[in-house]
Amino acid sequence: MEDTIAAIATAYGEGGIGIVRVSGPRARSVLESIFISVRRHRTEGEGQGERFFLPEATGETINEPIVNRRLTYGNVLDPKDGSLVDEAMAVFMKAPYTYTAEDVAEIQCHGSVVSLRRVLSLCLENGARLAEPGEFTKRAFLNGRLDLSQAEAVIDVVRAKTDQSFDVALGQMEGSLSREIRELRNDLTDLLVLVTVNLDYPDEDIEEINYEKLDECLSQIDDKLQALIAGAGTGRMIREGLAVTIAGRPNVGKSSLMNALLRESRAIVTDVPGTTRDTIEEGLSISGIPVRLTDTAGIRRTEDRVEQIGIEKSKEAVNRADLILFMVSGNEGFTREDLEIIPYLDEKKTVVLLNKIDLGSVLTEEMILEKMPGATVIETSMKEGHGMDLLQEKIRDMVFGGQAAQRESMIVTNVRHEELIRRASEEIHSAQLMSSSREALDFIEVNIRQAFDDLGEIIGETANDQIINEVFARFCLGK
Repeated sequence: MEDTIAAIATAYGEGGIGIVRVSGPRARSVLESIFISVRRHRTEGEGQGERFFLPEATGETINEPIVNRRLTYGNVLDPKDGSLVDEAMAVFMKAPYTYTAEDVAEIQCHGSVVSLRRVLSLCLENGARLAEPGEFTKRAFLNGRLDLSQAEAVIDVVRAKTDQSFDVALGQMEGSLSREIRELRNDLTDLLVLVTVNLDYPDEDIEEINYEKLDECLSQIDDKLQALIAGAGTGRMIREGLAVTIAGRPNVGKSSLMNALLRESRAIVTDVPGTTRDTIEEGLSISGIPVRLTDTAGIRRTEDRVEQIGIEKSKEAVNRADLILFMVSGNEGFTREDLEIIPYLDEKKTVVLLNKIDLGSVLTEEMILEKMPGATVIETSMKEGHGMDLLQEKIRDMVFGGQAAQRESMIVTNVRHEELIRRASEEIHSAQLMSSSREALDFIEVNIRQAFDDLGEIIGETANDQIINEVFARFCLGK
């Protein structure tokens, strides 16, 4: 890239510090044209029997040469008239040991919108152009500092809302998933070499591949692909959040449950049925897992038009949820309204909260499982806080499949990556079927090579320009 780009690298709004980033061959000249270093000297004096430095500057050195990788204090000046734009710190970093693997300059000025815009305008007037969204990271990819999956993980690091999602994204940015994909491609390369030499040089003294060995190699590769696919559901929940909907009839404790999970009074709680007329959505973290929690209007028959609209929204929230928390009153048993809700939960992963057990319980776990065989049952009391720890544990188990943790490298968080891994797995399955049928090796080679290319798209080695541009278009300016 011969041009030099610039953008504001920090979030829009007020802050103590804001950063303007410049990258490209003219980064140093852009910086030197608008930034002048200032080094103030202070003299040593005495006061109250102790040695101290006078607060007044007694002299200063102006415009010393900028040293590579040394943060320098100074002023941003408008070259046209020498007017002061802002007081700042600046650093120049010489390629290739930078984020983009190009020359990079960063100016740390006051974090006001006005200051940042003025500094950026000066950069654009003195040799840089405005960066496109994601262009800094795109240059890191094109210059070989990151592969495509690592570049995509940068977005997840920036957008992470919990420790768990941040750790997974950081691991992938450091190359955990890339290493898994490269190992798989190495396995496929070895297999392709064996197949190809047996096809092209059948009479030479080379290692012969038979169908039994081919079956074994394909099976080992497929096992690795299936392990990645198994972690994709967990990865999606960690990245996007687990959609949890609280469902139940009116006045059963749904709003109290939401308030208990959020640890604040977000939903109105009264003894009057039908208080919640609309869905209420909030985000929270449970054991490091981002959760999108929706409290719904009680589902029941009603003539109230406003409540009917809320009930329809409740049904929509149930349909799009990953997990349903279905609340019933243990002290009342199943009511007609409870039984009318159960069909809406069919084929949904559901935890039945047997609430109000502090008032006694006439409804048992056996009675619930008779109506809802696949459900998990937890006894709760919103009044006493009983069962909340167990509920959070069940939610964590759902995300991690009952395992205490998974290796970060085995968690696929990106939908694009998951789709490509599934496509590669389908190609390997096709190759396995042909191998078991003892079909010609050149047919099998086509599927193995396609699986190799599919995995290459994840790290960018076989991705076309359209895919690359689509990936970086999702980035924000300055990243």
